[in-house]
Amino acid sequence: MNFLTPYSAWFAGHLTLLLSVLRYSLSYFTLNYYSRWAQFSYRLAFLSAVVTYGIVVFKAYRARVKPGAHPQQIALLLLSDENVQYLCKAHSPTWAEAESTLMRGTVISLVWLYSRQIPLALLPFTVYSVFHVATYTRTNIIPTLSPPKPVAGASPTSPGGVKSQSALANSIGKFVKEYYDSSMTLVAALEILLWFRLLLSALTLSKGSWILLGIYTVFLRARFQQSQFVQSAFAQGAARIDQHVQSPNVPPAVRQGWESVKGIGRQVVDATDVRKYTGPATAQKKPQ
Repeated sequence: MNFLTPYSAWFAGHLTLLLSVLRYSLSYFTLNYYSRWAQFSYRLAFLSAVVTYGIVVFKAYRARVKPGAHPQQIALLLLSDENVQYLCKAHSPTWAEAESTLMRGTVISLVWLYSRQIPLALLPFTVYSVFHVATYTRTNIIPTLSPPKPVAGASPTSPGGVKSQSALANSIGKFVKEYYDSSMTLVAALEILLWFRLLLSALTLSKGSWILLGIYTVFLRARFQQSQFVQSAFAQGAARIDQHVQSPNVPPAVRQGWESVKGIGRQVVDATDVRKYTGPATAQKKPQ
């Protein structure tokens, strides 16, 4: 196995991110948020995200962009592609859906890297990295350290001659398959919660908060267009609010206000649908 490959560097980046988050968590829970180690771990986590996701951006750029393409076409193509948002495209068939898209992921990683510390911003990246590291370990590291053994009594060339994986590899595969959807739902909820966290900072007039909120709003809108999990999280949240505002104890003005908010939200979503400007060629594709 050759460990000096872009894919191996991608894995090393995700592993570094997890170790950095673990080290930062120790400082966070001991209330040493701004210690030297805490700041170093926080920045290293997002630096790792930028590097690992940048590798995927480069590969996606080479694969999808035709020579001589206009810069505007290149930008729209990458920004609307399902594999170009969070920079977390999986390199393994175990993933049911490539949950992100590269270019916006690079941008948002850089934004968090150079912004003030917001611990909540680490969590979505952490969840993705857990699954990427687990998948790479199961498909690359374990087979190298402990090669699969042929099934007893089966011919290597027969259909029954499939090699059995180690118990650890099977356990990791079961974990990824069982918890992928629920974890992606968690990521979607964290991303929405992070938007409200930034909104709170903006309302309290924290320095640079409105700019950060604007950038993140663009990112979240793009995630909404490409991710079924984000769409589902918004729909479930809206349904719960609908249920509460329909209570007889809620003043009519509140219900009317909520209906107005939903109407404005639908108009904003429709007006910012990038597929209107890129044409049918870049319409949302089925998960790969």
